[in-house]
Amino acid sequence: MKFDIYPLQFEPILKERIWGGEKLNSELNKPIISNITGESWEISTVEGDVSVISNGTLKGISLSEVIDTFPKEVLGTAVFDQFGKQFPLLFKYLDAKTDLSIQVHPNDELAKIRHNSFGKTEMWYIMQADEGSRIIVGFKNNSNAKEYVSHLENNTLLALLEEVKVKTGDVFFLETGTVHAIGAGLLVAEIQQTSDITYRLYDFDRVDSEGNKRELHVELALDAINYNKVETQKQYNKKENISNEMVNCPYFTTNYLKLSGELTISKSNASFTVYMCTEGEFKLEFNQVHYHYSKGDTVLIPAAMTDFNLSGNATLLEIYIS
Repeated sequence: MKFDIYPLQFEPILKERIWGGEKLNSELNKPIISNITGESWEISTVEGDVSVISNGTLKGISLSEVIDTFPKEVLGTAVFDQFGKQFPLLFKYLDAKTDLSIQVHPNDELAKIRHNSFGKTEMWYIMQADEGSRIIVGFKNNSNAKEYVSHLENNTLLALLEEVKVKTGDVFFLETGTVHAIGAGLLVAEIQQTSDITYRLYDFDRVDSEGNKRELHVELALDAINYNKVETQKQYNKKENISNEMVNCPYFTTNYLKLSGELTISKSNASFTVYMCTEGEFKLEFNQVHYHYSKGDTVLIPAAMTDFNLSGNATLLEIYIS
């Protein structure tokens, strides 16, 4: 296999969810075949859900295969030193027509012991919010396992949890252990560690099309939960044509990039970069070739691609590992 350096796109991995809807198609032009499509996994190397390249000379080849053959060129020198040939992040769009379950994710240590997996630190960027939409993030006040279990058994868990009204452009950073739920009416871009480990605490007593309730993970969650009140919302600047930092954590850095006109990007080969287009349209020019993108597109810039130009009018999330 020869490695041509160019921006990579992938076939979306679409997931039906009990809480899903149709916005992934109507807002982001994803080829859904169901009116309960909840997730579009844009870039993934989760086992069983590995992204396949959809453009260029590498079309039809899995991301894992390309990384296995050209790890430093794709991942970057620093990312390879830290993670080897593992792609450490997972990128998604989510459409919550109804509330997601109340859930929590374990940290790296717990996830490694129990599941041989990374933990699941994540962030949300609210792309679109129906009027009155809200999320659940953490406890209203510092709590403890005893109080939590008591409320869970009495079906009053919501009384303990913080609800936040949200609007387009809001950003939330959720460290592992944060009890959370995306509420109804939200379209969300999600950036997270490569992990599909979720402990479901409460599911509003819903049943699926066959009348079955979804599995809960009450016991597993007890020592995964952070019972203290947490601050999750991030404030950030929106200056045009520069990278405005939203989140900077050990697992990823995410910037807000409001593109207006033309912009030259020069970066090192230490990390790959991902652009998620949340609004508008833009072009990327590399080696005298022009690539076109629009709202809902996600593009992986291999680490070896260090100089390129962006142009257009678009809102981008710019993600890399620093």
